Amino acid sequence: MPATQKPMRYGHTEGHTDVCFDDSGSCIVTCGSDGDVRIWEDLDDDDPKSINVGEKAYSCALKNGKLVTAVSNNTIQVHTFPEGVPDGILTRFTTNANHVVFSGDGAKIAAGSSDFIVKVVDVMDSSQQKTFRGHDAPVLSLSFDPKDIFLASASCDGSVRVWQISDQTCAVSWPLLQKCNDVINAKSICRLSWQPKSGKLLAIPVEKSVKVYRRETWSNQFDLSDNFISQTLNVITWSPCGQYLAAGSINGLIVVWNVETKECVERVKHEKGYAICGLAWHPTCGQIAYTDAEGNLGLLENVCDPVGKKSNSKVSRRVEKDYNDLFDGDDMSNAGDFLNDNAVEIPSFSKGNINEDEDEDDLMLSSVRPRQRSHILEDDENSVDVTLLKTGSSLLKEEEEDDQAGSIHNLPLVASQRPFYDGPMPTPRQKPFQSGSTPLHLTHRFMVWNSIGIIRCYNDEQDNAIDVEFHDSSLHHATHLSNTLNYTVADLSHEAILLACESTDELASKLHCLHFSSWDSSKEWMVDMPPNEDIEAICLGQGWAATATSALLLRIFTIGGVQKEVFSLPGPVVSMAGHGEQLFIVYHRGTGFDGDQCLGVQLLELGKKKKQILHGDPLPLTRKSYLAWVGFSAEGTPCFVDSDGIVRMLNRGLGNTWTPVCNTREHCRGKSDHYWVVGIHENPQQLRCIPCKGSRFPPTLPRPAVVILNFKLPYCQIATEKGQMEEQFWRSVMFHNHLDYLAKNGYEYEENTKNQAIKEQQELLMKMLALSCKLEREFRCVELADLMTQNAVNLAIKYASRSRRLILAQRLSELAVEKAAELAATQEEEEEEEEEDFRKKLNAGYSNTATEWSQPRLRSQVEDDTEDTREADEAEEKPEIRQNSFSKNTDSPDMPAVMTGAAISSIQGRVNPFKVSANSKEPAISMNSTRSTNILDNMNKSSRKSTGLNRAANNEKSPVIKPLIPKPKSKQASAASYFQKRTSQDSKTEEVKEENPKSSSSESSAMSPQNTENQRPKTGFQMWLEENRNNILTDNPDFSDEADIIKEGMIRFRVLSVEVRKAWADKAKGGTASDGAEAKKRKRAVNENNETENQKEKEKENLNLPKKQKPLDLSTNQKLSAFAFKQE
Repeated sequence: MPATQKPMRYGHTEGHTDVCFDDSGSCIVTCGSDGDVRIWEDLDDDDPKSINVGEKAYSCALKNGKLVTAVSNNTIQVHTFPEGVPDGILTRFTTNANHVVFSGDGAKIAAGSSDFIVKVVDVMDSSQQKTFRGHDAPVLSLSFDPKDIFLASASCDGSVRVWQISDQTCAVSWPLLQKCNDVINAKSICRLSWQPKSGKLLAIPVEKSVKVYRRETWSNQFDLSDNFISQTLNVITWSPCGQYLAAGSINGLIVVWNVETKECVERVKHEKGYAICGLAWHPTCGQIAYTDAEGNLGLLENVCDPVGKKSNSKVSRRVEKDYNDLFDGDDMSNAGDFLNDNAVEIPSFSKGNINEDEDEDDLMLSSVRPRQRSHILEDDENSVDVTLLKTGSSLLKEEEEDDQAGSIHNLPLVASQRPFYDGPMPTPRQKPFQSGSTPLHLTHRFMVWNSIGIIRCYNDEQDNAIDVEFHDSSLHHATHLSNTLNYTVADLSHEAILLACESTDELASKLHCLHFSSWDSSKEWMVDMPPNEDIEAICLGQGWAATATSALLLRIFTIGGVQKEVFSLPGPVVSMAGHGEQLFIVYHRGTGFDGDQCLGVQLLELGKKKKQILHGDPLPLTRKSYLAWVGFSAEGTPCFVDSDGIVRMLNRGLGNTWTPVCNTREHCRGKSDHYWVVGIHENPQQLRCIPCKGSRFPPTLPRPAVVILNFKLPYCQIATEKGQMEEQFWRSVMFHNHLDYLAKNGYEYEENTKNQAIKEQQELLMKMLALSCKLEREFRCVELADLMTQNAVNLAIKYASRSRRLILAQRLSELAVEKAAELAATQEEEEEEEEEDFRKKLNAGYSNTATEWSQPRLRSQVEDDTEDTREADEAEEKPEIRQNSFSKNTDSPDMPAVMTGAAISSIQGRVNPFKVSANSKEPAISMNSTRSTNILDNMNKSSRKSTGLNRAANNEKSPVIKPLIPKPKSKQASAASYFQKRTSQDSKTEEVKEENPKSSSSESSAMSPQNTENQRPKTGFQMWLEENRNNILTDNPDFSDEADIIKEGMIRFRVLSVEVRKAWADKAKGGTASDGAEAKKRKRAVNENNETENQKEKEKENLNLPKKQKPLDLSTNQKLSAFAFKQE
């Protein structure tokens, strides 16, 4: 007999209304937003008793003569029933409580509040309270287990949790609901409920179905659904016998199922279609009282036939389905737009914890478990296992005797299949989402918020429209679009607006592009997807658009609407992002377990040379988290953010690995606060996001304010000075990797940025080296020096010498030699492969600026060509090396005699003050190599030449703005040869003269062929070494390497008195001055003799470093002190 629906009547003012029966069912009790509790004898009672409990009453519960209400003054109050006399306040919250329920015996109440807390309070002694913390958003509803062991709660954070009341721990958490930031925005109030008496099942309304979970195994037994349910279910209630389950939806539909057969036995529609927000089943008869969100009260009578049939044939099929569901995420995929942080947490319950009345079931099933498993895994679905059916029927009979209510008895059979699998549980797959969007179910939502602008969607009774707003209004004016096709995803770039909608029964899924930057009059195009193919994610790049569809296809279009490549994705898409030519795709590469998502990532470049950078690599997420945002920094580096607030960035300098660069949770004040990322910038280093209090995403109104967070790499001991500098150095290195990427791909960028970065990094390294020196960590100093440029190594040698750490200075000098040799080798290898390509670019006229590759090259090329023909047989290096890129001609082709690490750095990294003259003095520049002023100048000045070569010294590719021209390797080669051959050139004048032509061609491209007969001036140490070489060899006959002789010579020379060394220096100066004069006569020299002599003097001073030096000029000392070094 179908249920009878009585006409509804006014109960309270419009707003949320709750309803319950008293213990005997003799009256109906309601509460509403008018703050009254009304007691109705029946629906026709025209004069119900009214008790005012406060301004608003959100929930009421009644048992054992106690009426408990959750009131708007943040309290839980008690009144006597039916008298309505106030009986005190049970507990308080910091905000209003949303739901209150009694335990089975009426001794305790549970209340959940918008301050995320659940409390269990003893009714007779309110001081006996237990607090349950763990939800990250307001609590929606609660339900006591009839046995008072567990308490279930649902929250706006999207999770449903089951708590063990005794120790206040969370037994299990399911991410089932759509997330929201407050109860008023919740799509459903999710009034969950345990099965009466046994409490074996927990029913939870999730979207358009009721999910039923098994006690203690916490497995999803089955879902109850009906084709007539078109809107989300709001509340559910069990019949007292536990055989039937009623549910009310937000559009006024009430559905009743027979839980055993899963058949829908009643469907009743609210006369006005209002949301059902209260549902109560009469304790003894087939009546259901219900209330709606407008304050009305209704009643259904004659609900359900009390006799239910059992269907044995469905048992085995259900067992099979449930086992298969273990590995099928689809049934759990309706977990809202985002998953909960702790996805599925299942504690290990001991076998003894299973209810006593199930022990027999388990014993009976143990004999047939192997047979059942083979049946489930191997048989087809039409075959039925006879043993299973017999066991099932005997079970049904036994349980029927135990429980006289005739409730559902075949379910324990289903649940007991679960215990054979005790391994990790699969995680529901995260749904596709668009970065920078808020959940789809909101009526006012952000479709996208990125660095270009904001797209908002309004979908309410008044309007269904889309607003587009640009951060830079000069790019395009704000746009208002009608949303007749119900677009769900959007993206925005500086060229176009891209929209997409899902398919309906009548219409295909569509991609709609508004190409506002088009120069013609047609600024829109639309493409229909093939049948049964829905667009799940979209993105825009420079000149292209891409869509990922449910058919696991990725389709690329030009910005004007031409279809381009189509390729298959390895798994269902999660999200996509585009920037320039780069396309970043995140997809499910498998099933995650125990709350982890299993995601893969592809990174493609869609330029002229299409290539794949990341080939389906795993995407590293924090444990039990999901992907929350994916995109690019403003400079084009892929980044993503997970639900735990960890921001990770692609580290191109470390083999395309992912490095965490920020933890937004560290900046949150409250546990439920979050930061919603909208953009990332590498220069300046900024993480742009919106703070969300008590929520994961912001509301559209009022307009959210963007805040800027700083990046911090997760280095150890960050509180110490050492840890801070290490973090700053590596962050600087990582956040400037994009410059090398831009250079490699031919993009323009500010060269000063690179110069500043190198300066900043070297300063940090110098500070760390100074700190290590103070701590007497000399080995660590050498490790730090290995990260430095040649310039900074030279400064480190100087600092070590001043600190009287001679062993360290010696080690650093050796390191400088090694670095120069390595650089020369790598430069040769790289440039041999690339030089032809770069020459073509030069000839094609890429360079329009007067850089080191442009003007000087013209004349010197002619000279080098002449030199090549004359010395082709003698040259040690390849002829391509002989390309003068730095000066027009020089005095002497030979190398300076004594060079420390500074020699390399000054040649490579210092501004050449003599480059303007026609015959500038290369020897003067080289001999000036250890002048500290110029080393520091190089650190402070950012000229093109200095920075270009600094990068070379740092083993990084030169990011010169188009043309991307290589550094002339001849300088590197000559730098290495300075160290490798210096003593043979120092000690034997005849050899030096013989090797002059060779040196000029193969080592120093700055030498011109006319000057090969000239010899560079010598220092006092060189002249002393020539005279004392034999003594050193006599004392050390085992010395075979020239470097050893020089080291021994330097040690001996340093112990000489200041007067003796000065005499040698004067002797050298007297000899070289005449050589310089002869050179000038031959070469039409300009007036640079004084500068040459000054530089020689400073060379001499630097060779005397370990002893007390003559004071340097003021500017030098000032600059040294800038690196935190004390003046001596």
